[in-house]
Amino acid sequence: MSRKIVAIVGSYRKGGIIDSAIDEILAGAEASGGRTEKIFLADQQIESCKNCRVCTQEAGVRRGLCVIQDDVDMILNKIESADAIVLGSPMNFSTVTAEMKKFMERLVCYAYWPWGTGAPNLRKHLRTKQAVVVASSAAPEVVARFSSNLVKLLKQAARMLGAKRPRVLYIGLAAMEQKQNIGEHIRKKARRLGVMLARE
Repeated sequence: MSRKIVAIVGSYRKGGIIDSAIDEILAGAEASGGRTEKIFLADQQIESCKNCRVCTQEAGVRRGLCVIQDDVDMILNKIESADAIVLGSPMNFSTVTAEMKKFMERLVCYAYWPWGTGAPNLRKHLRTKQAVVVASSAAPEVVARFSSNLVKLLKQAARMLGAKRPRVLYIGLAAMEQKQNIGEHIRKKARRLGVMLARE
């Protein structure tokens, strides 16, 4: 049976660096028999977390239910039914975009945090999914990757969504031109990662 790969794009720009790199990952997966779906967060109705913690009060491995009625529940259902996930965001103000951050804050439903306890505990669901996180920045990779929490945050979100050992595709110097291509080296690496997601 073919593997299902769901990609979550946190970029504001369709056809930009992050979107293009994720397209290449999905193309590699499809060429290896994978079934793919791409979700552009900017196209979805995603409300800000109200920090009410209703979703964190019930124990168990299944995510808690959010009181907000928007598209997040649908997105999480798709991710949970997938075999592999891709999360992508460019660097904005040294972190993920506001679209991705808003989505990530809603992942608190994967934590158990009853009132009276000092900190949340991640629900003990199995981490079986393959994952790739895709990040980009205007600075060179060697500088930007280790001077911000961008990759760390994307990896943390992937793990909360059931991923084991997320792989990283980082694209530096991503703002040299108004309409910049990802380059052949990144394209090939992205395709290889897509193949991995479809086969492992």
